[in-house]
Amino acid sequence: MGIKQYKPTSAGRRAGMVSDFADCTFPNENKPEKSLLTPRKKKGGRNNQGITTSRFRGGGHKQMLRNVDFKRRMDGVEALVLRVEYDPCRTARIALIQYTDEKKTKAYILAPDGLKAGDKVISGETDAVEPKPGNCMPLWKMPLGMQIHNIEMVPGKGGQICRSAGCAATLTAREKDWAQLTMPSGEIRRISSKCRATVGVVSNAEHMNISIGKAGRMRWKGRKPHNRGTSQNPTDHPMGGGEGRTAGGRNPCSKTGVPAKGGKTRHKRKPGGKAIIRRRPAGRFQNTA
Repeated sequence: MGIKQYKPTSAGRRAGMVSDFADCTFPNENKPEKSLLTPRKKKGGRNNQGITTSRFRGGGHKQMLRNVDFKRRMDGVEALVLRVEYDPCRTARIALIQYTDEKKTKAYILAPDGLKAGDKVISGETDAVEPKPGNCMPLWKMPLGMQIHNIEMVPGKGGQICRSAGCAATLTAREKDWAQLTMPSGEIRRISSKCRATVGVVSNAEHMNISIGKAGRMRWKGRKPHNRGTSQNPTDHPMGGGEGRTAGGRNPCSKTGVPAKGGKTRHKRKPGGKAIIRRRPAGRFQNTA
């Protein structure tokens, strides 16, 4: 997998980069599986009452959601990887697999790095499930030191952690009913050993190095221009107003007055904070994947 850069025929092309899709299986010939597609409805950042909850959203290219199987609950049934595909709704590649059951069930899974067409994957708790990329198993069965992704936080709920391109957590320790994981951010937290995860690192790790190149490509993604708070009126933003350019007259904050720098954003009453053994380093993002 690599990055392709075009000749500078225009200002947007000069800095723009795209993926070469070398890790995909015939990306221009194979169409996605129709039975696993769902139209993606545009909401423009509005909730069910029409109120904007996410600013600067709207437009964008039409997309079809790929129904990715994050639970991997078809235990003991081997599956053949038919192809690795591009997913417009996520940064990682997805793999189309076909189980060897009577119905020949097809499903999409997150493609780990190195998985290709013709490989076989399996999930479950038996000895037939080996710790190799693409296989899914509970944390109590995995060897220590493995890099894993698509990790469950609640047994049976489906993978919620490490699902974007190039992400992986490391299984560092186990004690009784708990497993200790080191996250890509450097945070160390514990998760139930009954939770499942998939072995390997998520594919398309070069995604973070791609340069968008022009504003139009962000509009294709449904991202509208972001307006600074200091450039708005006092009625629209707490940092707006003033005769000429000002620093805002207060510490940086959001439109609703929430501090933007230095303030804690984790909810006090939501569960999950007790599971964190060591928080990630403050002020920077440490990617250990």
